[in-house]
Amino acid sequence: MKIYLDTADVAEVQKYFATGLIDGVTTNPTLIRKSGRKPQDVYRELKLMGVRDISMEIVGDAPFIVSEAHKLVEEFEEVCTIKVPCSPSGLLACRELSKERIRTNVTLIFSAAQAILAAKAGATYVSPFVGRCDDNSVAGLEVVRSIAEVYGRHRVDTQVLAASIRDVYKVTRAFYNGAHIVTVPPIIFEKMYDHVLTREGLVQFDKDWAEYNG
Repeated sequence: MKIYLDTADVAEVQKYFATGLIDGVTTNPTLIRKSGRKPQDVYRELKLMGVRDISMEIVGDAPFIVSEAHKLVEEFEEVCTIKVPCSPSGLLACRELSKERIRTNVTLIFSAAQAILAAKAGATYVSPFVGRCDDNSVAGLEVVRSIAEVYGRHRVDTQVLAASIRDVYKVTRAFYNGAHIVTVPPIIFEKMYDHVLTREGLVQFDKDWAEYNG
């Protein structure tokens, strides 16, 4: 059971990585663009920070993806996971990279059928998009469950990395439904600490502690 941060904001990663509870980072072109930085600069800082698994997305035809993947692996070595879309080109690239024992994360998964193809292509991870499924009247958590059940029944090594998570409830249910990893925005990770009864209990404990040690 692992938790990744879904962000390219290095400062945010640093803040939460210091907790010792973060196992990796996922990025995509949109997150990189929002950071206003070059992808390699973000990856370098994350690696220096000690992040051991960074999903680095490449978009293009299969030869381009494979070529760029080799460059990233050469520089970032064991922390590098190549993230590719679930498309014919993406899965062709995934198959080639998997033969070279390069970690891959097949993203933009919206069905168990797509996840089956990704597993056949040798994907290390598949990323079903829970929130986006929900937006399109498909139960995202059910997609996670279906993929996990198919993989378990057929003893597939590919791991389910649940993505597009928008609230804490979906984090817990994704794990309950069989996800091996859940990647979350920093704000959702922060909210995982919170519960109204915890807050109320802390107020009382702080009061009692102050009186006891006053």
